[in-house]
Amino acid sequence: MSDVDNKELDRMLQKAFEASTKIYQERGFQRRVGFGKRPALISVDLANAWTRPGNPFTCDQEAMDKEIIPGMQRLLEACRANGHPVIHVTTAYEITDRNAGFTDMGLWHCKIPIDVVDLKNKDLWAIDSRIAPIEGEYTMLKKRASSFHGTGLAGLLRAAGVDTILVTGVTATACVRTTICDGLADGFRTIAVRECIGDRVPGAVAWNLYDIDAKFADVHSVDECVDYLNKVNDTASRIAAE
Repeated sequence: MSDVDNKELDRMLQKAFEASTKIYQERGFQRRVGFGKRPALISVDLANAWTRPGNPFTCDQEAMDKEIIPGMQRLLEACRANGHPVIHVTTAYEITDRNAGFTDMGLWHCKIPIDVVDLKNKDLWAIDSRIAPIEGEYTMLKKRASSFHGTGLAGLLRAAGVDTILVTGVTATACVRTTICDGLADGFRTIAVRECIGDRVPGAVAWNLYDIDAKFADVHSVDECVDYLNKVNDTASRIAAE
């Protein structure tokens, strides 16, 4: 889409948001779940197949290079400086033959080309080197859209005393959204980091973040989340001492 088309799409979305906000607020939506005392960063599918060009899953490269990766770098710096857990999530499959009688792809390959993310090609599902995991951070492999579905993520978070998840990654329409929905369902305070969520379809991020903020998570900026990550330990210590 051209810049003119994008601006017109943004204008139309903003008009829809304004009308929808009135309906939501009249009916008691858009409440706040709030930040908790013990956060973790959940980075969804910021692996090369999604962050780099040339793959069917490749997302908006301008947003990736100018907003998502730089924002992630700031979040990672704050988590690492303050000892907050970081879970990098990626997706790949061992049996990618669509005609096989059994495959770990399940039926998802009937809808989208997940067969291209072959577990044998580690470079595809490796986390982008610009935000590569360091020692003490966990890289989790998932098979479905949600980072919680069929994984041990909720148990890992609870064992670490986590009550708040800051969710980033791609895509807003699928893996990020379902991770947020399931995170709230599993009892975690859910925070969507606005500048660190992407997609490949124009308008998808704006619409989904608006809708998520009304129903499933609080949407906050990178600045707000970094400030929280840098201060939450001190706040928790002060409350415990009182």
